[in-house]
Order: sequence, then structure tokens, then C-alpha cells
Amino acid sequence: MVSEEVLIPTDGPALVGDLAVPGSARAVVLFAHGSGSSRMSPRNRAVAATLQEAGLATLLMDLLSEQEERVDAVTAQHRFDIDLLSGRLAAAIDWLGRDPRTAGLAVHLFGASTGAAAALTAAAQRPDRVRSVVSRGGRPDLADDALGRVRAPVLLIVGGRDYDVLQMNRTAATQLQAPHQVHVVPAATHLFEEPGTLEEVADVACRWFLRPAEAPDGEGQP
Repeated sequence: MVSEEVLIPTDGPALVGDLAVPGSARAVVLFAHGSGSSRMSPRNRAVAATLQEAGLATLLMDLLSEQEERVDAVTAQHRFDIDLLSGRLAAAIDWLGRDPRTAGLAVHLFGASTGAAAALTAAAQRPDRVRSVVSRGGRPDLADDALGRVRAPVLLIVGGRDYDVLQMNRTAATQLQAPHQVHVVPAATHLFEEPGTLEEVADVACRWFLRPAEAPDGEGQP
């Protein structure tokens, strides 16, 4: 599906995003990429394509300006600044509520790696706007005390061979008060490069976004 480049105002620089809105879209999913990545992340774009086919609008955005990305590539000073990144996601959530293409749509968040912590923190900041959150290979532990303030259902997708991150997700899940699940993709490592693993991520994420109210607590299939 063809996407449209948009500019999203924040308290800092305006940020570039790619917005795709299928006809009769049921909701919109805002993506938060991981450290060292961007809205061009091939894995997030693959997931977004699956969501679009299911009738979900998507917004993939850069969380840093070009100048900030150049600085971060050398110093890594922004990629773990969860307050900065979550504030920009919150600004994007507000923008989605104003833009006529998406104003009437429910908002869901999809975060990868450090972007998952930013997504969870933004969900805590916008509890009336965010319907659910999905994390792919995420670092929810970096959301700190925001975990207990998230009210939207949360799906934590982790590779079964991503051992340290899997343990971090299981520990973070105990701090969530909202309905949640840990979904383990058995053969996957951190980047879900193994055949079929990213497709599984897209499938379970899509089902979570379309039926968040039905998601039970626990570990396994949503």
C-alpha cells in the first residue's frame, strides 16, 4: 500500500513519518523503532504491511531529527533517552487525534527494542487514547515505573533464543497491572531473522490489535 510522508510537530523538531490509511481503516498503529534504527526499519515495515492488509492504518515515524541521529550515531546519547522518545510518541498520538485521516481511529502502539519502552511510557502518558501495546524483542524494563501505570493491554513478543531479553520481559510483565501476555517465538533470536519468525510476530500482533479486549493474562498464544 502507498504511504504518505507527513510531518509530526513535537516540542522539539518536527519529525518525518510515513502514514498509510486503508479504506475503512479500523484503527491506526503507531510504530516506535529501536535504537540505531528509523522509520525505514525493514522489520517494522514488514509488520506494517501485514497490518495494512488487515485493514489497520499505520504510522512509521522517525523519533529523532536528522541532526539528532547524526549525534546519536557517534554518542548514543538519545537512543536510551526514554523520556525524550516517549514524549515524541505522545506528540504523535496527539497529532493522530487531530489529523482528519485518523482522528476517528483508535490508536495502538508497536514498539521494537528500546522503542518498546518508549511505547509503554507513552501509553502510560495517554491512557485515554492508547488501546493496546505490542512489543517486539523489546526492553520494557527501561520503562521503569511507567509499567505499573499502563492501562492498555500489552503483548510482549520475544524470541525463545533471545535469552537475556526474554528474562527481562518476563520480569517486566510482573510489574504490569494491565492485561498482558508474553508470547515466545521458540526459534527466534533477537532480530527475528529466522524463517517464519517475523511472520509470526506480524500475525500475533495483528490479532492483538484487532481483539485487545479479549486478550487474557499469561504466556503463550493471544
